[in-house]
Amino acid sequence: MSLAVAIQMDHIAGVDIGADSTFVLALEAQARGHGLFHYLPRDLFLREGRAFARAQPLTVRNEKGNHHSLGAPEVIDLATLDVVLMRQDPPFDMSYITATHILEHVHPDTLVVNDPVHVRNAPEKLFVTHFPGVMPPTLITSDMDEIKDFRAKHKDIIVKPLFGNGGAGVFRLKPDDENLSSLMEMFTEMFREPVIVQRYLPEVREGDKRIILVDGRAAGAINRVPAQGEIRANMHVGGKPLKTDITPAEMEICEAIGPALQERGLIFVGIDVIGGKYLTEINVTSPTGIQETNRFNGVSLEAEIWDAIETRYHARHTGRAT
Repeated sequence: MSLAVAIQMDHIAGVDIGADSTFVLALEAQARGHGLFHYLPRDLFLREGRAFARAQPLTVRNEKGNHHSLGAPEVIDLATLDVVLMRQDPPFDMSYITATHILEHVHPDTLVVNDPVHVRNAPEKLFVTHFPGVMPPTLITSDMDEIKDFRAKHKDIIVKPLFGNGGAGVFRLKPDDENLSSLMEMFTEMFREPVIVQRYLPEVREGDKRIILVDGRAAGAINRVPAQGEIRANMHVGGKPLKTDITPAEMEICEAIGPALQERGLIFVGIDVIGGKYLTEINVTSPTGIQETNRFNGVSLEAEIWDAIETRYHARHTGRAT
C-alpha cells in the first residue's frame, strides 16, 4: 500500500546526502512507492483544533548537488496523511515542544514518528534517569553548593546544558580548574533550566558508542572517537566514526530500555554508551547515525525503520500486524 508521508524537517536543500539520516529515510520511503511532502517546522499550524502544514510535494535523488525537487506549496490537513516524520533538529525548546502539541492532534490515526507525546516527555538527558544503574554519577541542579559538593566528591566533572544538543556547551572541569563559578554565571544568564553535571569518564577517549534501536530492538552501532584535544565525540565537531559491535553488556542496556521505547511509540532511537556500561543519553528527537552504521555493517537501517513504521500503521488501520 502506498502511504502519504510528510517529513517535518529543516530545509532539505541543506542536508549532507552522504551522512543525513532523514535523507535516506526519504529515499527508502520513495523506493517503496510512498508519496512524500516536505515542510518546515514553522509551516506547521493549528486552526480550529485541526493540524495543518504548508507543505510541498518532494522527490529525492541520491545525486550530490541535485538531490531533491519540490513542488508548489499547498496547505495540507495532516489528518488526511498516513505518516508524519518529525525530523527537525533540536534545540529542544518551546518551539519544539509546541510542535509536539500540534502533532498530538493527529496521532495515532496519522502515525507520527516518533510519538509526539513521548518525544515531549522524553528529553534526552532526563529520560535516561528513569533507568537506574546504567548512568554515570549524575546531578541535575541549579544549586551551586550542590555542584561544588558533587565536584568535591568526583573531582573531574562534565557540565553541560540540560537541553543542549550536538555537544554544544559541554565543558570538562578538572579538579584544579578555577572556572566553575564563571561557567555557572554564564549558564544562568543563558538558560533558566538546571544544568546537568556528570563524573568525567576517561573511557570516552576510546569512543562514545551510538547504538540505534528500531522499535525497541538494537539494530546496529558505530563508535565515535573524539578528535585530539576534544572531549566531545559528536561527528559534526570532528568525532571519527569507527566500525564496532554491540557487546553483551551494551545489549543488556538495550534490552532494559527497549520495552519502554516500544511502549511509547519511539520507533527510531539512538542511545549513547561510554565504556560499554554508561548510558548517557537516549536520543528520541532527531537521531542520526543511519548511514555510518549502514556502511560499516552492511545493513539498511532505513529499511528496518520503514518496516517498523508500516507494521505499526497497518496494525492501527487493519487491526493486525502485517
